[in-house]
This record gives sequence, C-alpha cells and structure tokens, in this order.
Amino acid sequence: MDVAALILSVELAALTTAILLALGLPLAWWLVTSRWRAKFLVEAVVALPLVLPPTVLGFYLLVGLGPHSPAGRLFAAAAGHPFPFSFTGLLVASVLYSLPFAVQPFAGALAGVDRRLVEASHTLGVSRLATFFRVTLPLAWPGVVAGAVLAFAHTLGEFGVVLMVGGNIPGRTRTLSVAIFDHVEALEYAAAHRTAGLLLAISFAVLALVYALQRRTVLQWNGR
Repeated sequence: MDVAALILSVELAALTTAILLALGLPLAWWLVTSRWRAKFLVEAVVALPLVLPPTVLGFYLLVGLGPHSPAGRLFAAAAGHPFPFSFTGLLVASVLYSLPFAVQPFAGALAGVDRRLVEASHTLGVSRLATFFRVTLPLAWPGVVAGAVLAFAHTLGEFGVVLMVGGNIPGRTRTLSVAIFDHVEALEYAAAHRTAGLLLAISFAVLALVYALQRRTVLQWNGR
C-alpha cells in the first residue's frame, strides 16, 4: 500500500472537514433561519456538486484559478505557488466538492431542533450567538457529527476533481483513489485490492456510524 498516498488523503480529508465545519455550520444555520425569498438559489448552488460531474467542477476551477486568470495570479501571490498541481488547490477543490455532504446534514439537524427551546432562550435575554452554542448546537450534534463524517469519507474517496486539479504527483497530490487507478492501469491488482479494500472498510464504517447517529437523533426527538 502507498503509505504516502494514505497520509496525504487523511490529511486532505481532515483539513477539508475542519474547513467545512467552520464554513458549513454558519451557512446551514442561515439556510434554516433565513426568510429571503431567493434562498433557493443559494440552496441550489450548495447542492450543485451532488449532480455536477467532478470533471466539470475541476475544469472551471482550473479556468477560474489557473495561472493565466486574475484570480489565479492573486492565488499564486498569496499561496506562493500556482493553483494547479498543489495541495492547496486540492484542498479548495475538496471543500467545494464536499460542501453539500456537510451542509445538508447540518441544516437537517439544525432544523430539527425544537424552536420553542430557542425562543425560550431568547426570552431569557440570551443572544442569538450564545443560544446557538448553548442550545441549538448541543441538540443538533448527532447530525453535525454525521455531516462531518460524511464529508471526511467523501473527501477520502475523491477521484475526478482530485485528478483534474492536482494530477498525480507522489507525496504532493497523489491520493488513495488515484493510487488505485495507477495500480489498475499497471495491472497491479493485488496492490489495488489492498487499497480498495481499505477504502471499502472505511466507507462501511462511516455509513454505519452515520445511520447510528441518525437513529439516535430520531429517538431523541421522539423522547425515547
């Protein structure tokens, strides 16, 4: 097994999950509480990676943040390297591609919190931000954890957008999914089996954890 690819994949998935927690929770809360009539447009943009081929997303990222674009030149000046074929580029692409896998579970969990508890906190003079951290988030934590775990697993198994943006540079942009592709192309089926089996086991464990958390949430809402 390619240990370097495993370490890079875990690092990419962990950083992506951390960023999605920081950005996805406020976005999910806004989607749940906002009364803006055009909110559906934001919801559509967030969900777009679910139906958009990863090669399309990768292509437009390369066009928009490539070295010949104004945004790409700003990125290179800030990061110290061009967007394509870099770990930072992989991270940006992974955050965008895994966004709905985090935000949608977050929003579902936050929407399931009893509004009466939130309103009671407000009537006691607690600020909206403090209410979110003291009331809403503790009650919604199973869904938040489920979204974070899904985002981690989805990033760990990414292939199309990773290959488009990062290519296949060992120790820099070569992830587990790309390593499997290389093993199959080289007819190294034993190595491909080992790597694919690891991802299969991780995927099963993630789904089992997500369903267990969802079941716990349902029982909690039903008062059992």
